[in-house]
Amino acid sequence: MKSKRLEAIVKGYVQGVGFRHFVRYHAVSLALTGFVKNLPSGEVEVVAEGNEEALESFLSILKRGSVYSNVEKVDYVIKEAKDEFPDFYIY
Repeated sequence: MKSKRLEAIVKGYVQGVGFRHFVRYHAVSLALTGFVKNLPSGEVEVVAEGNEEALESFLSILKRGSVYSNVEKVDYVIKEAKDEFPDFYIY
């Protein structure tokens, strides 16, 4: 199966609540590669690559959010993977 790439911006109360670690934990558990990072706007950027089924599960997890976060909206696109990440990173 060909890999896909999810590029997402998560909006809401998602900084300062362990959200990036939550995202990385689930990405690694789904065998995804990529990164998560806080943006100056208060949003969180997520880029993840892997099989399409895993990305769909991951997107559901992003929309739900962690216990301490409050996800209001996830803007995202699905593209062809670039295979540029060996692991999943927190920036």
